[in-house]
Amino acid sequence: MRVERARYFLAAVETGSLRAAAERCGISQPTLGQQISLLEEELDVVVLTRSRTGVRPTPAGQGLLESMSRLVAAEDAVLEAAAQSSNSYSGRVAIGTISVVAGTVIAPVVGRLRDLHPDLRFTVREGGSTEIESQVAAGELDFGVVTTPRRPAPSSIERTILLRFPLGVVMPRGHLLADRGSLRWEDLETWPIVTMREGTVMWEHLHAGLPRPDVVVEATSARTMKLMVASGAGIGVLGPFETTVDVPGLRWVPLHDAHSVSIELVQRRDSRPSPSALVVKRLITAQAAELLASTINRHPERA
Repeated sequence: MRVERARYFLAAVETGSLRAAAERCGISQPTLGQQISLLEEELDVVVLTRSRTGVRPTPAGQGLLESMSRLVAAEDAVLEAAAQSSNSYSGRVAIGTISVVAGTVIAPVVGRLRDLHPDLRFTVREGGSTEIESQVAAGELDFGVVTTPRRPAPSSIERTILLRFPLGVVMPRGHLLADRGSLRWEDLETWPIVTMREGTVMWEHLHAGLPRPDVVVEATSARTMKLMVASGAGIGVLGPFETTVDVPGLRWVPLHDAHSVSIELVQRRDSRPSPSALVVKRLITAQAAELLASTINRHPERA
């Protein structure tokens, strides 16, 4: 029996749809249906009940789920061991992320992947956290790295915390607030604010802390925010992270009464990441830990 047919069967059971299973497996729906029919011929048993509302396992199919899962897991383990022994991961991994994470977490990982696994290809798509989560839920991305939206996660995805960070105010070093050890939301009420665009987590936190902020610029990236602040457009609300391409001449002051923000990895609850996706996930987790450690070392009061 061909293992990929067991994989197609499991995908159909988990998604409840031949169309969704075909999308997850990267094949056409007719091909997936044909392969499951061949599986049924090989086993001489009907494993799926098909209807207009989707598919579900027959009693016989239900009884085969555990064995099929072990079979697929065994093949994955063999492929993982082979890839590790030859150091040759391949395929394509699609990652979604927000702009500040793209620079501080994803970019260093991409560089390592080019050195460690030159045959692995990847797509990095930037967007808002809510947008990225929707694309992960739809199966368009293998996983996302986002700042956690204030609303609960959709039932189809799971969030894993990579790190937490405090919010603060970024401003030119000569600004009247720059010498403060910390600030409160009320200290920002009379100042023009540069923020991320509506729909982002930073926008949500700003409007939760300041019901009527004097927003003068809504930027599409953290770097654009910092450039606007450096040019004198206003002050911005951001995390404390720095990058090698950061904007000089700015100071970050923590917001004492602001809630901390989490950077989290999100993926579908019913997904089975490929070996290539797993190695990317491990590198991202390690880079997030390095970022947190370096930030604490630079600013121990922010831990």
